Amino acid sequence: MFALPKQFLQHVLPGIVRPLHILWNEIIGFIFISLAIVAGFRTYSFFKGASTDADMGVRMLFSGVFTLVMLYFGVSSFWKARKIGKS
Repeated sequence: MFALPKQFLQHVLPGIVRPLHILWNEIIGFIFISLAIVAGFRTYSFFKGASTDADMGVRMLFSGVFTLVMLYFGVSSFWKARKIGKS
């Protein structure tokens, strides 16, 4: 009696979940890369003003590390979305 809906869901759900998984990774990648761009501009502003304040060097270091980490997460998320799309 319940075999027909079960078979239907087994055939339809993979066709829905896979594109949603790809889309999720692309959205997360976009957010991370956007954060990296904003942090990159902030790092550049710290770099321009680094000679005026001793504390700016530490801020520039942390901002630069944050930029690189967000850029890595963004790019790796797009790579993962592409890998899921090819499989």
